[in-house]
Amino acid sequence: MRAMVLHAPGTELVPEERSLPLPGPGEIRLQVEACAVCRTDLHIIDRDLQHPKLPLVPGHEIVGRVDQIGPGVTGFTLGERVGVPWLGGTCGCCTYCVEERENLCNAPVFTGYTRDGGFATHAVANAAFSIKLGAFDDPASAAPLLCAGLIGWRSLVAAGDCSRTIGLYGFGAAAHIIAQVCVRQGRRVFAFTRRGDETAQTFARELGAAWAGDSEQMPPEPLDAAIIFAPVGSLVPAALKAVRKGGRVVCGGIHMSDIPSFPYRLLWEERQVVSVANLTRADAVDFFAFASTANLHTETVEYDLARANEALADLREGRLRGAAVLVPR
Repeated sequence: MRAMVLHAPGTELVPEERSLPLPGPGEIRLQVEACAVCRTDLHIIDRDLQHPKLPLVPGHEIVGRVDQIGPGVTGFTLGERVGVPWLGGTCGCCTYCVEERENLCNAPVFTGYTRDGGFATHAVANAAFSIKLGAFDDPASAAPLLCAGLIGWRSLVAAGDCSRTIGLYGFGAAAHIIAQVCVRQGRRVFAFTRRGDETAQTFARELGAAWAGDSEQMPPEPLDAAIIFAPVGSLVPAALKAVRKGGRVVCGGIHMSDIPSFPYRLLWEERQVVSVANLTRADAVDFFAFASTANLHTETVEYDLARANEALADLREGRLRGAAVLVPR
C-alpha cells in the first residue's frame, strides 16, 4: 500500500510504501476511494493537538470499499462502500459510554490521530464505528460528510430546533454543508467570513444564505444562534454580540485560539456559549439518513494522494472553496 506519513509534528508528510495491514478481530480493511482533508488534520500536523500516534497516517473522512473482513465481524460484505469518521472506537464501559455520550469517552480512539487513517490506499477500521454508504455514488463528494458534515450536524443540533436564524462563522467545508442543511430545514443562514473574502461570501449566497459579510460586521437582524467553525477565539464575543436574548453560540471546532475577555453584558440575558466534542454513532445515523435524501452538494477540490502536502497548504492558507479531497490513483 501507499501512504502519506507524519513522522514529527511540524514537518511535511512523507510518501511511503508499506505492507498491507491485516484487520484484527472486529475490524475491516478498506481500499480507500477518497479521504477528505480536515482542519483537524492541520491541528495535528501543526502541533495544536498534542501526542498523536507516531509515525501517523492522518485522515479521518474516509470512504472506501471493504476488501478484507476481520474475525468476528458480521453485517459487512466485500466490495461494500463504507465511511470511517473521526471517532474510531470507545471503551464502552466508562460513565459517558454507559450514559450514551460516547463522544466524551474517557479512553477513545481517533482515526488519523491515535490510529492510522485514510491518507493512504488502504486503511483498517473498527467495524462497529464504520458507516454504510450504499446510498452515495460519488466517494469524493461523500468524504467531507464524514467530519465536516457530522460535526456541523452535531453543532446544528446543539443550536436548537427553535433556532430559525443561524449565523455561521467561517465558511469552509463544514459551513458549506450545514448551510444547505439549514436551508432544507427552512432556517435562514447568515454567513460570516474573513474580512474581504468576497469569494466565500458569494459562495454562501449561492448556497442559499440570506446574508453574507465580514466576521466583524453585525448581521442585519439578531440571530437565534451562531455556530463558530473558524478556530478563532475572538469570534466568540463577536457572535455573542450578534445573537438575541436567550441565544446560543456553539463552538464547533476541536481547537480554538484563546477567547479574549469580554464584558459580561454580552453573556447576560441568558445567552449561552457551548462546545461540541467529537460525535456519536447516533449522530451518524441521523445525519446520513437526512443527507441521503436531501440532495446536499459538497464542493470539492480533488488531489492525488501524493499531493497531500499541497492540499494541506491550500487549506492552511484559505485557498479552498469547499473541501480538499485526496483520491488515490
